[in-house]
Amino acid sequence: MGRIKRIRKRVAPRRERCASNAQRWQEDFVRYLQSECHLAANSVAAYRRDLARFLHWLAGRRLQEMTVSELAGYSAWLDEQSLAPKSVTRHIASLKVFFRFLQLEGELQDNQADLLGSRKLWQRVPHVLSVEQVDRLLTAPRRTDSLWLRDRALLELLYATGCRVSELATLRTRDVHLLETYIVCHGKGDKQRIVPLGGRALAAVSRYLEDERPSLAVKRLAAITNSATDLLLLSIRGRPLRRERIWELLKRYAARIGAPKQISPHSLRHSFATHLLAGGADLRQVQELLGHASIATTQIYTHVDHTRLKQIHQKFHPRA
Repeated sequence: MGRIKRIRKRVAPRRERCASNAQRWQEDFVRYLQSECHLAANSVAAYRRDLARFLHWLAGRRLQEMTVSELAGYSAWLDEQSLAPKSVTRHIASLKVFFRFLQLEGELQDNQADLLGSRKLWQRVPHVLSVEQVDRLLTAPRRTDSLWLRDRALLELLYATGCRVSELATLRTRDVHLLETYIVCHGKGDKQRIVPLGGRALAAVSRYLEDERPSLAVKRLAAITNSATDLLLLSIRGRPLRRERIWELLKRYAARIGAPKQISPHSLRHSFATHLLAGGADLRQVQELLGHASIATTQIYTHVDHTRLKQIHQKFHPRA
């Protein structure tokens, strides 16, 4: 018994030191991502979640002594958590960035995480709505729905601009230029891009701004002392419309028209890009409108547009 107590006394302080180091590293890593890497808040939050999962798995082990074979156990553990392959790949990528940070800080001599292999992912063709389905979805909000003008403006903006749901949730009234028929999207890393607005989107946003938003903004002013918030889309209580709520609204209206269950706000972004290419838009132009850093990301939409592929095949293949 005496020997067991002595072992416990040695192990307990070690665990406390590991927990203390882990907390300090986590805080320093987040500051590094914010101040030196200048990542967007959503990206920093994703890295924080991934790191928290890794530190939970680490559970008292000495990180400086981890070998690549031991780190491979983390990848296997992620698989056991029933995560999607894409999520596992992202977690490993986050781990590599964290280890490089520790190396820069002098906490690690060798970066064993860089030796971890990243699994190859099959490129999945995104789900795209037909033009007819989009028309039905955009008119799904009815007068009997609460804030139906806001919801129509929301759906019209998603399809007219191809913006991400996070970009829509943070869109401000000063970013909407109705007379000049465009909006300014703030993308990843706070990169800005100008996206034109079509006639239907302009009409939907104008009517929302005139008939619904003023009363919501009054509720907003009554709820807070700071009246500087000028987010475009507000909730029924005048608060900012959360990304999760935008998902819920899109799902509700998609179910109303009988659209597939996998429809999401990103489906309208996919549809936006695919329909542009089908209409003859250049791939580089679509890349700019979507705010993709690499054209390789935009190229997936060339595989989605079956009509365009058929036209190319018929025009150039000798036996078409």
